[in-house]
Amino acid sequence: MHVERMLRLVAGAFILASLALGYLHSPYWYLFTAFVGLNLLQSGFTNWCLMMNILRALGVKDLEATRT
Repeated sequence: MHVERMLRLVAGAFILASLALGYLHSPYWYLFTAFVGLNLLQSGFTNWCLMMNILRALGVKDLEATRT
């Protein structure tokens, strides 16, 4: 699996988990949902995402590296 796909999986899991926690525990967890959304938005403009750097450091390969 490559970084771009893992990023989508992590972001989706974070959003679903924070929505569940916001509903079940405290509405302040919705702020984490907003943080993930804002991070995805800024990464669309800047092409930089901290989670992608973390995933690369953990050994997840880029899409280009998996094609060769």
